[in-house]
Amino acid sequence: MKHLIIINGPNLNLLGRREPEIYGSRSFEDYLESLKADFQQVQIDYYQSNVEGEIINKLHEVGFSYDGIILNAGGYSHTSVAIHDAIAAITTPVIEVHISNIYAREEYRRHSLLSDACRGVICGLGLDGYRYAVEAFES
Repeated sequence: MKHLIIINGPNLNLLGRREPEIYGSRSFEDYLESLKADFQQVQIDYYQSNVEGEIINKLHEVGFSYDGIILNAGGYSHTSVAIHDAIAAITTPVIEVHISNIYAREEYRRHSLLSDACRGVICGLGLDGYRYAVEAFES
């Protein structure tokens, strides 16, 4: 059985209430339950923090023992050299996920500092980006 973790960054605890025109109206907790039901052969853990250092600590904690990490670092994707370095330092592969299409948004969101340290990037496909990341780790 594959063991994956989804790590969500700042403001993603507000999914379903935050800017539904961009992020949709479904809470992540509701989506996660359906994801787990669809992938019963995969153990999917979940962690969310609004604090950069806590995300780094979680990457260090799971980054040598899990089969894969699905990371949506939120706004830290565009600003955090420290999260980039944490991803580069661990052995567990990371897939970066963005719910919205960062290339169709504000200029400052169009570059991720994390992408070159990740196995792959999925963006602009809504919450289903997480599903596609789980499928990528299954193969």
